[in-house]
Amino acid sequence: MSSPIELGTVDSAGQKQNPAIIPARTALLVMHYQTDIMALFPSVAPTLLSNTRRLCDAARDKGVSVYFAKIHFSPGYPEVSPLNRNGQGIKQLGLFVEDQISPELGQRATEPLIIAHRASVFFGTDLQVRLSAQGIDTLLMVGIASTGVMLSSIAYASDADFRLFTVKDCCYDPDQVVHDHLFSTAFDSRTTVLSLAEALQLLG
Repeated sequence: MSSPIELGTVDSAGQKQNPAIIPARTALLVMHYQTDIMALFPSVAPTLLSNTRRLCDAARDKGVSVYFAKIHFSPGYPEVSPLNRNGQGIKQLGLFVEDQISPELGQRATEPLIIAHRASVFFGTDLQVRLSAQGIDTLLMVGIASTGVMLSSIAYASDADFRLFTVKDCCYDPDQVVHDHLFSTAFDSRTTVLSLAEALQLLG
C-alpha cells in the first residue's frame, strides 16, 4: 500500500498547509501541452515545458499516475458545432488536427491520452470513468490555457468531488491579469494552489 506524502509545512497559525496525498489514489493531469498550443507561445514554452517535465518526473518517481489530455479534431472539424463560438475560433485557426503531445514531456506508453473535442477534458470523454476505475480521488492539474481547459476542467472536477491541487508555475494564459485573478479566486476556492517548488516537495 502506498504511503501518504505530505508537504510538511505549517502556516502562522500552526495549521498544515496541504494534506497528505496517497500516490496510488492520485493522478497528475497534464492538459493541452500539445505542439500546436506550445507553438502559439514560443517565448514561454521552454520554461513551461521544463517545469512540467520536472513535475511529471517527480510524479512518476512516486508512483503517481500521469494522464495527458489534448484537444483534437478530425479533418474538416465535424465535431465543431456552428453554435460553439470557441469551436468556431479553433476551426478558423486550423489547429489541433495533426499535432501531438509535446515530446519534451516524455510521455510513456503506459500513460493514458485523453482526446477531447471541447475545452473541458471531462466533457464527452471517458476520463472520469478511467479515474474511478483506478481508484483515483485526487488530481494535480496543470494546463494551457488557464481561461480555457483549466477553468472548464477544474469546475467539473470540483463538482465531481475530486480533491484538487493546481500548480501555477505549470499553467499559462496570455492574459496575465486574468490568469492571476483565476488562481487567487476561482481556482483557490476549488483547489489547493501550489508553486512548482511546493508541488515537488509534496511529491519529494
